[in-house]
Amino acid sequence: MSEEKVMNNVAESEVMYDDAALAAEYLEKRKKQHEEDFAKPYDPECILEVRHLRKCFPMKKTMTGKVTKELVAVDDVSFKLHAGETLGIVGESGCGKTTAGRAILKLHQPTGGQIIFNGKDITNYTPKQMREIRKEMQIIFQDPYSSLPPRDTVGGLLSEPVLVHKLVPKDQIRNYVLKLMDECGLRDYYFERYPHEFSGGQRQRICIARALSVNPKLVICDEPVSALDVSIQAQIINLLKKLQRERNMAYVFISHDLSVVKFISDKILVMYLGAVMEFGTKEDIFRNPMHPYTKALFSAVPNPDPTMKMDRIKLQGDIPSPANPPKGCRFHTRCPYAKEVCKHVTPEYKEYENGHFAACHLLNEEQ
Repeated sequence: MSEEKVMNNVAESEVMYDDAALAAEYLEKRKKQHEEDFAKPYDPECILEVRHLRKCFPMKKTMTGKVTKELVAVDDVSFKLHAGETLGIVGESGCGKTTAGRAILKLHQPTGGQIIFNGKDITNYTPKQMREIRKEMQIIFQDPYSSLPPRDTVGGLLSEPVLVHKLVPKDQIRNYVLKLMDECGLRDYYFERYPHEFSGGQRQRICIARALSVNPKLVICDEPVSALDVSIQAQIINLLKKLQRERNMAYVFISHDLSVVKFISDKILVMYLGAVMEFGTKEDIFRNPMHPYTKALFSAVPNPDPTMKMDRIKLQGDIPSPANPPKGCRFHTRCPYAKEVCKHVTPEYKEYENGHFAACHLLNEEQ
């Protein structure tokens, strides 16, 4: 290490940080930014616009019901998504990917932020109001075995949403469902069969058909291929891409498999401990990953070339508890490049390239 770097590190370690004052300053700045963003007009070209989404779960309450401790599962997540696009959300288990997806669909009521779907702010919609637009927003769950009711046939499962939302006359429902099954690669004689008679890949096709039975504009794909064999994964991904082209749907694709995300996504959002670490187009993220966490994730992707040496970045320790996140940068406890400022000051999430955002103190120093 050069003498200049040593002197800089010594000088930095001698800086005194007032954590309480820094936290108050950060919250005030963040509140002001939220107010400015919430006042902006909705983007008419977007099918989905998420602004500073936050979701907390209460852990402790007083006798009167006041929350004294909470778990912050999703904190300050923002992005835009156009029709026909796919946003891939990646990160380790427990980073808040699934909770973010469910909060967008309002399966979990958001604690804060805005969710603008198809030009309407649905953040505070009641269940009755959500029922009117529920057919335009659907989800494909991770586990095809537990997400299908075992006592109903495939025909019954796919006919029910069509009947509830009155998409076609009753006498045309069977033909409508058979056409949908054909689009999803399901044989017509599956109509009378039960879920337990199918393999995992076939069950996931049924789940996809059920989600698409109401002609949605947005589909949340919650790790839809993680429980399947590799060969079946490719078939399901190709099916999703084909259906997206035909129906011009938008996908939010949640996964921890970066090779799958690279294949299907147009934009990528990297999450860690409930917060966004990096966001950008697929080309920008894979060409120039900026955040140390993103680089560590990419280094863990297996390389099919046995002659190429893997430059693996090994992260030390476990993910901290979201009930008690670290001060400053959330990633500093595991970051190999962390400095003293990272332990006290929350990094600013900002745009470093056109459409490429990140939150890291190291990037500010490089500029």
